[in-house]
Amino acid sequence: MDDIKIRDYIINNFKDDEILTIKNAIEESIKEKDEVTLPGMGVFFEIIWESSTDKEKQTILEKLKKRFSLKNKDY
Repeated sequence: MDDIKIRDYIINNFKDDEILTIKNAIEESIKEKDEVTLPGMGVFFEIIWESSTDKEKQTILEKLKKRFSLKNKDY
């Protein structure tokens, strides 16, 4: 992957996949807590963030803040 940017690699890897495949990839990554998949999840988040309205971004931020504030941080 020397000449391929990680964003391009992730996007190209999923661009023809069905919604269920993308969902399964996300859920499996979270379930396994595999740190290798974190860059890919970051690309997913970047795509969501960039395509969100200001209201949607505020909702995302509120959800993150709420989760970060929980006393029992069970990641």
